[in-house]
Amino acid sequence: MSTFNEKASAPTAFAPYLDAVTNLFHPVSGPVLNTYARFHGWKESMGLVQPGTVENVSKEVSNVHLANWFFDGARADVAKVVSANPAFQLTHSFALGSSSKPSSYNFGAIFANATTFLQGGVDGEGVVTMRANQTWSPSNITKVQGQLYNKPGQSMLQIEHDYLGPHHSFSLKTMNPGVLDGTGIHFVSALQSLSPRLSVGFETIVQRPQPGILETSTSYLAKLTSLPTLASSAAAALTPLGQPPVAQPFNPSWIATAQLQPSGNIQTTYFQKLSDKVDVALDLQTVIQPASMMGPAKREAITTLGAKYDFRMATFRGQIDSNGKVGMLLEQRFTPAFAFMVSGEIDHAKNASRFGVGIMIESSTMTQEEMIAAGMLQPV
Repeated sequence: MSTFNEKASAPTAFAPYLDAVTNLFHPVSGPVLNTYARFHGWKESMGLVQPGTVENVSKEVSNVHLANWFFDGARADVAKVVSANPAFQLTHSFALGSSSKPSSYNFGAIFANATTFLQGGVDGEGVVTMRANQTWSPSNITKVQGQLYNKPGQSMLQIEHDYLGPHHSFSLKTMNPGVLDGTGIHFVSALQSLSPRLSVGFETIVQRPQPGILETSTSYLAKLTSLPTLASSAAAALTPLGQPPVAQPFNPSWIATAQLQPSGNIQTTYFQKLSDKVDVALDLQTVIQPASMMGPAKREAITTLGAKYDFRMATFRGQIDSNGKVGMLLEQRFTPAFAFMVSGEIDHAKNASRFGVGIMIESSTMTQEEMIAAGMLQPV
């Protein structure tokens, strides 16, 4: 047995040549590798965190403010859970009497497991929408969105890929890409953590509506957060030795961001978690527009302050801006399968108002024991 191992580990005929090549490049590669190892060790000793992506740099503020949640008129969302693992759900959405858009109906389906998320829908006018997210690894995620209209020139396809490193992120996104002529709108963004609290990045937009037209613009941003919690530091320390560190989630108690746009406008946001159930968010946007054929010069700023309260069976969002607009949204869940929503907005400057009511109903083909095992219901 030992004779076989000795023969298996005996040097091959190419070993002298490989050693000669290694010795030839060692005077150049050795210092480079040593410098990189020292730089990597210095970077790890700084306690850097995963900063997230540029697209989600103000995600916490968007979760508090009403821009993505407000509705007017009447709406009803009916969902039927067919399976919990993998998740499969059918949805019916109705919207009636809205001042922002006419009455509509949408049928959708959602499928999700640990690595794949699929969502599709079709409305009463025949418009088909789809969305797909594929997680290849904890650091690589590909996203695809598409809309198919029954009118020519209105369909849309968007492809995006996010890479999340231990201390940085890099994203590529393209909208309606032209394979042959390179037309479309392309986005390149990156965010790098410089310290446990400070991250900086950029986003470049390349627009090519026609083969002979090319426009580029770049915006710069910075993100300042509270210090990482002990839980985040402990999770990062559990990475096995000899393996690249995995991006760990980081939930700071407060976040401040600033973005300088190509037009010279500045957008700043601030998010503060006051408690486990109360969040507040502030958004400031400047509008600097020089005089042109489109109109006179404009210099103004808009500030929006919002708060979100999470109760045991309800969520309340309220906000007010510097233009005198006040809004609110209440989502009251009476049972795990039924919720009632009411929203309202008053614009004092324009002497206008909007109001909306809605319900959400969720049913399931699963038994009570299966829903408790899936975490959908609390055991009695």
